[in-house]
Amino acid sequence: MNTIPEPASIQLNSSSIVFKWKDGHESVFGHRFLRLRCPCAQCVEEWTGRPLLNPDKVPQDMRALDSIPVGSYAVQFLWSDTHYTGIYTFKSLRAWCPCEVCVAEAESKAS
Repeated sequence: MNTIPEPASIQLNSSSIVFKWKDGHESVFGHRFLRLRCPCAQCVEEWTGRPLLNPDKVPQDMRALDSIPVGSYAVQFLWSDTHYTGIYTFKSLRAWCPCEVCVAEAESKAS
């Protein structure tokens, strides 16, 4: 069984959101990167998964103002555009990790 580690901490910085995972890995995301991937029903068509959020409507200086844990499996952000309904699972966040190691691993699995 492949378990997804929980974050040891989530830090909201001025330029990024940093997840420090309990297994020692670190994922650094841009605020706008995660806002554009909001999985809520306002941002993604429920049945098809088609994006509904227009990226041109999301400000370049978008920021997460706060984070709220959702059980032991996810986190919810309060965004500076007042959007707050998306629940970001730790599994998704770890899969989106933009570090070189995770990107290379994802590319090798896709091959």
